[in-house]
Amino acid sequence: MGKLIKRMRKTMRETAFLGMPIMAGADLSAFMTLTRSAKSFLHVTRRVLSHLRDLAVHGRAMHLVNGVALAARLAKSAQDLGVLLIESAPAHALLQENGRVTGAQVHSPRGPLQINARKGVVLAAGGFPHDIARRQALFPRTPTGREHLALPPAQCNGDGIRLGESAGGVLATELASPAAWAPVSLVRHGNGEIGHFPHIIDRAKPGVIGVLANGERFCNEADGYYDYTSAMIAACAEGEEVASWLICDHRCQRRFGLGYARPFPVPQGPVLRSGYLKRGATLAELAGHCGIDPQGLQRTVAQYNTHARQAEDPAFGRGSTAYNRKMGDPSVTHGNPCVAPIEAGPFYAVKVQPGSFGTFAGLKTNAQAQVLDASGAPIAGLYAVGTDMASVMGGFYPSGGINLGPALTFGYIAGRHAAGVQGYESEA
Repeated sequence: MGKLIKRMRKTMRETAFLGMPIMAGADLSAFMTLTRSAKSFLHVTRRVLSHLRDLAVHGRAMHLVNGVALAARLAKSAQDLGVLLIESAPAHALLQENGRVTGAQVHSPRGPLQINARKGVVLAAGGFPHDIARRQALFPRTPTGREHLALPPAQCNGDGIRLGESAGGVLATELASPAAWAPVSLVRHGNGEIGHFPHIIDRAKPGVIGVLANGERFCNEADGYYDYTSAMIAACAEGEEVASWLICDHRCQRRFGLGYARPFPVPQGPVLRSGYLKRGATLAELAGHCGIDPQGLQRTVAQYNTHARQAEDPAFGRGSTAYNRKMGDPSVTHGNPCVAPIEAGPFYAVKVQPGSFGTFAGLKTNAQAQVLDASGAPIAGLYAVGTDMASVMGGFYPSGGINLGPALTFGYIAGRHAAGVQGYESEA
């Protein structure tokens, strides 16, 4: 990466360990089992020592994985091709001439800057996950627009969509869902910073259940994060806060962790003191700390345990699908990797609220990613991709990566169309 690495955004603090990003798959598995496998312990030791060296020499992680690695590879390729990269330069107006978008006005670190575009302008500003007014209008159960924990950076505040609308673009809202829902918990760090943690894999671990304020379960917790959040929104009574609590016992928390509360040997002290992780010697005490109905929680756990001791969950079918089992405990090769009783106190809970990985509602476009006006005609010189573009899946969530995949695909299509590459000239 060379000097370009200094300009790259770092991994989210909540999904890193000491600033070190962890790769999904074998790398993450090694961290989860480091106290139970010599091979995992050796892998983690090497990774941590390498990371500490990078912090000392470079002041940041140099081993890039997941989305950070993708962004870095794209930035490096662009730089090698001579593309001028200007970060921290939000666009505030589009330039237009004779009905065609011809560039943009941006606020660069060195002051106002006018960028002229011979071929076209592509809007790819990350949708509107932090546009409070738009959230209030489109998201369910958000009377003020602030009852939502969005995971994208705060800079993804709807700028791109507003620019598109200023040129005549139309926002598509007739979708199955306006956002890519995810269950998220609020993390208060010791330095006063606020973070958001996405609950992707912990919900499926054996010994974890999700309950509402009445203490009752409401879904198969091992299903996809989109499904969990949709079920939570539907299950919470109107007029009440939309939230749930992930519950587990001491054995489960120390083995798998619970949200931002890492598994053994990471100490629990900081997350307990911050109030992120709630603990009770009994289920009734835990319920009192969380504002959960104690009788309801005790009754739910008793019912769950009756079947969990037989590795079953007749109420919601945890572990009944290949997806469930993949997200459960990989060490369980026989039986149910998603079900275990909750009985070894003390007991723990983390509050989970609706959040999102990004938005689905976006500007209407055609197959070439051109932004369409109210009549359905393409606006010359203007494209939208990523979450500035309306979801190509109609607001459904068939799999992980449903924002990133179309973003890459239609970014490629938009670039070829704007450049007039063979096969696209007739549409240019």
